[in-house]
Amino acid sequence: MLESVITRKGQVTIPKPIRDQLGLEEGEKVMFIQRGDEVLLKVLRGSILDLKGTVRPSTRPEDFARIRQTVKKSIGRKARTRD
Repeated sequence: MLESVITRKGQVTIPKPIRDQLGLEEGEKVMFIQRGDEVLLKVLRGSILDLKGTVRPSTRPEDFARIRQTVKKSIGRKARTRD
């Protein structure tokens, strides 16, 4: 089991054995996924399709017509407030 200490700025160093195992290099991005009282670290590589399933829809099946209408109304409100 490996440990790391949180700095004043909230930063944590990922231990070298884990960086090596995951192939992590300086500048790469990671995502933190909270699951209850645990946090999963996921390396962000590849395409947006790799993120499939990380956001739960509010309804099943998704009502894309309603989503489009909501977005159009929001854009319209923002456009009116700019004038």
